[in-house]
Amino acid sequence: MRAGRERQRYWLARLCAAALLAAGCGAGRDAIETAPSAAAAAVGEQPVVLFLGDSLSAGYGLPADRAFPALVQERIDAAGLGYRVVNAGVSGDTSAGGRRRIDWLLRQPIAVLVLELGANDMLRGQDPAALRANLRAIIEKTRAAQPDVRVVLAGMRVAPNLGHDYLVAFEQSYAALARETGATLIPFLLEGVAGVPRLNQPDGIHPTAEGHRIVADTVWRTLEPILRSGDGAA
Repeated sequence: MRAGRERQRYWLARLCAAALLAAGCGAGRDAIETAPSAAAAAVGEQPVVLFLGDSLSAGYGLPADRAFPALVQERIDAAGLGYRVVNAGVSGDTSAGGRRRIDWLLRQPIAVLVLELGANDMLRGQDPAALRANLRAIIEKTRAAQPDVRVVLAGMRVAPNLGHDYLVAFEQSYAALARETGATLIPFLLEGVAGVPRLNQPDGIHPTAEGHRIVADTVWRTLEPILRSGDGAA
């Protein structure tokens, strides 16, 4: 247990060290305003599981078919469930960027929204209250447009360098928002991956292909019961 916590602290410290780079990354900010891939706009007959996220969902540094949303699609297909994953992950995106993009994405019917945002908010030291407000707005907009949508909220943890008060406020935002909105919470998306060198790329932040397989397993444990229940189907 202690070794696991030490690995996570190492990973979080690496995140904090990357903050200045992320904050100054113009390419990331430009990408926020760019429409996702054509696949995200295509409307198929199968109900959609939409991943709204950042570089973690986008599979930074890897082919798209090795990012965890694509691996979740493989699990859906193997289980014989009739859902189609749409990956709307954009590297560098923040909760504010997701809030700006959600209206465009809601042009297609969505059965389940997997909301994976906040890591870049933390890297830039943004107010956790703003994070919570943006995520709530995304959920509210989604449900206003498509009332039957189920929401899965992927939690994130904070680099200890940002201070105890920030850590508590940031991490509690996810659990509090899940309670307030009835979203299903994944407490920490990168559980078992953060801080493990062999599961992360040389930057120490973004998972390798093997790391993404573990992330897919984490997501699938939460998502599978929702899909099997049929409650998420449009």
